Amino acid sequence: MTRIRRTVAAGTMGVVTEPIRPEDMRVSDADRAVTARHLQWAQGEGLLDLGEFDTRSGALYAATTRGELDRLVRDLPAVPAAVEARRPGVFADTGGGTAMRVLTIVFTSIAVVNLVVWGLVTITNGEAVYPWFLWTGVPPLAVLGTLYAFGIGRPKRD
Repeated sequence: MTRIRRTVAAGTMGVVTEPIRPEDMRVSDADRAVTARHLQWAQGEGLLDLGEFDTRSGALYAATTRGELDRLVRDLPAVPAAVEARRPGVFADTGGGTAMRVLTIVFTSIAVVNLVVWGLVTITNGEAVYPWFLWTGVPPLAVLGTLYAFGIGRPKRD
């Protein structure tokens, strides 16, 4: 596909017939996401230290052309196909998955707060107190586990 570059000269718009080179094409958020995953993989493999990863990540979001993105990963090996295949998440990308994700976050937050309060009361009291935090943790965990076991919010198997 040939793209035509338009130029503005002396207040009039002229047409230049030279095609735009691929490295001069603008990048999308999807292009940036692919490059970001590549950088994350390289940092996880020890190919980039945290400082270099941070520098390249900053340049990633400032990049406007494909050439700028290519320069960020040019010296890195390609991401293996096995790594690139996306693993299915714990929750589906549906309304049920979103609901389960939110409920799990709420449940975990409540359970952690109650456990911390119980721990502080036990420490300041000098002796173990009744583990009442279990009453705020176990029943919601049982409900979430039952919903998940019946397939609510769980990703479909291929």
